[in-house]
Amino acid sequence: MTHPGRARASKARRRAGVLGAALGIAAAGVAAGIAAERAVVRRTKRGTADPYADEPFGSQPFDESRMIEAPDGTDLYVEVVAGEPTARTPAAPTIVFVHGFCLDMGTFYFQRKLLAARGGRRLVFYDQPGHGRSGRLESGEYELPALGESLRAVLDQIVPTGKVILVGHSMGGMTVMAFAELYPEYFEDRVAGVVLIATSGGALEQAKMGLPALIARAGGPLLPLLGGAARFTGSALDRARQASSDLAWLLTRRYGFGTHRPSPALVTFVEQMNGHTTTDTVARYLRTLYTHARYPALVALRDTPTLVIVGDQDLITPLAHSQEIVKYLPEAEFVVVPNSGHVVMLEHAGEVNAALADFLEKVEG
Repeated sequence: MTHPGRARASKARRRAGVLGAALGIAAAGVAAGIAAERAVVRRTKRGTADPYADEPFGSQPFDESRMIEAPDGTDLYVEVVAGEPTARTPAAPTIVFVHGFCLDMGTFYFQRKLLAARGGRRLVFYDQPGHGRSGRLESGEYELPALGESLRAVLDQIVPTGKVILVGHSMGGMTVMAFAELYPEYFEDRVAGVVLIATSGGALEQAKMGLPALIARAGGPLLPLLGGAARFTGSALDRARQASSDLAWLLTRRYGFGTHRPSPALVTFVEQMNGHTTTDTVARYLRTLYTHARYPALVALRDTPTLVIVGDQDLITPLAHSQEIVKYLPEAEFVVVPNSGHVVMLEHAGEVNAALADFLEKVEG
């Protein structure tokens, strides 16, 4: 008679084997086209004049870095740019930046560069759980309310007093909405302004949310399979993703950018952020992103100055999602950036920086 425990273990091994085999076949199919894809990438990079070829993307100067703990025990990596007050900005709110899915604080590279150079404003950046240099959740799935609690932890421990302006891109905007849902009182006396960039209040079931290359190709119907497989073969999938980095580069260009020939250096910068997010983290975020529905939470923002920015070629959180947000926030300033995709603040940094600077002047003035 077979022992029940051994039977369950055997079944789990068979299941893991099937899942691993299925994903191995998928990875092999992807690998078959890698040589051709690499040729395309080489031709693309050679044929594009790159204004950012010498831009030192990556770490930027900061005055303080800290590791703080979120309520669920996850470590959050935070960087602060002090920004001493000036005559022009004597009591400027602290600006807190919240990045999106499969990215990190580097998302706001150009906004940080501009505002740090101007001075006068304290800037706070942090990596969301499972991203960048922050820790991972010990078990279970990542939930948007928990991300809202993480934002609260950043405010409590890094900006315990004074006004703040919250800037959220993609999932970072959803984090701001989750925070508003949990703590609407913050928007009565502490949050002086909100900037929502390329984000959505819900209905994401048809959006790919910037998934890494192998998962994006699999599509929605395979997400439950991938979620289970990541527990068994996450490291193998990560190795496959690295092996197909040229495919990832092409997909990043396709789904992240709207310009016909974006800067190859920018595409590489975004693809590297994407590639540093493990498959396990991706799988554990999927359900909460695909079930995100927080348009009612926007009520808390109705009396808060808000700027909504989106690229008109965004394939991940399309223009219609921002238009829906503006329906709930009719007083919001709405900026649509032509020929731009999901990483609008990188692809068209000049337009986004101009809109952001103008918005900050209004809020502070």
